[in-house]
Amino acid sequence: MYPSEEEVVLVSACLLGQPVRYNGHASADPALVAALADKRVIPVCPEILAGLPTPRLPAELCGGDGNAVLDGTAQVVDLSGQDVSAAYLAGAEATLALAQQHGARRAVLKENSPSCGCSRVYDGRFCNAKAAGQGVTAALLRRHGIEVEGRG
Repeated sequence: MYPSEEEVVLVSACLLGQPVRYNGHASADPALVAALADKRVIPVCPEILAGLPTPRLPAELCGGDGNAVLDGTAQVVDLSGQDVSAAYLAGAEATLALAQQHGARRAVLKENSPSCGCSRVYDGRFCNAKAAGQGVTAALLRRHGIEVEGRG
């Protein structure tokens, strides 16, 4: 059991060194791991929670950011042009459920991701260009009062 006063933090699994990114790699952040040493860390990867494989085609937000996807006015599209919004929405919901189950009020997520981006995301042109905005999971967590910060 964990003490009730211990802070619970959701953290993108790729930042913890797990090879779950679209390309099968991680984005390990040793400084983050050290900074969270006294916290209860819950690793999350919304795409994996949604059942997407690793590796998978890269995906980007088209027509808006994660808030627009939640509102049904934008999409998450993979490199082949397939709308994968349903999977990203399912992953966001599963991540929110974990946060609620464990009492997490804070999340540290992988910047630029169509799921986890907190202040910038790839802009949907698949040319390595970024735009201001947040991913689907980051947007949903924020809508439910969870503090979200980006790394990487």
